[in-house]
Amino acid sequence: MDTRIGFGWDSHAFKAGVPLRIGGMTLDHPEGLAGHSDGDVLLHAITDAMLGAVSAGDIGSFFPPGDPRWKDADSAIFLNLAMEELQHAGYRIANVDTTLILAAPKIAPIAGEMRARVSELLGIEIDQVSIKAKTPEGLGLDHVAQCHAVVLVERVQEPDELKSMSAVIESQRQLEDVVDDLLASVHGVPKKRTISPVYDTEDIT
Repeated sequence: MDTRIGFGWDSHAFKAGVPLRIGGMTLDHPEGLAGHSDGDVLLHAITDAMLGAVSAGDIGSFFPPGDPRWKDADSAIFLNLAMEELQHAGYRIANVDTTLILAAPKIAPIAGEMRARVSELLGIEIDQVSIKAKTPEGLGLDHVAQCHAVVLVERVQEPDELKSMSAVIESQRQLEDVVDDLLASVHGVPKKRTISPVYDTEDIT
């Protein structure tokens, strides 16, 4: 399969006394997100989506919440692990689409900066990353941040799997025949005529 899709979701409650980390950035807000690590709900959802795309489990499979090594850990570590799993499986990211659901802070004013940061962490272009935000109207979740993430990945074709024209066509003459056929069928250009010599070239002295 040349392309695969992974879906990720994460949720954390707000908590006073901790910094708010979303998308690998520290945001100015009176409360952060509770969690065993830094609580970065966006990076967690993307990580799970990447792992899911190649059937590699989830964050908890690699970083159990009870493991003291990951206490207050930077979620970029989890993202790097997911990138390694993708590469090991022979895939790379085509694009990432995410939706944050939280009452505050407002994400729209910093969405561009956040997209740039996430694209930097993933090693992809900014136009391959989408970050949207919605408010949890009517859900009674004003003190919670959630994130949905979808990641499309594509298989990486190894150089030795690519065959050049010279490897497929055995001789220069065959290559010329292919070009002539293409010109004749696509552009209506008549095939080149082979001009036979009027004398025996082997008899030149």
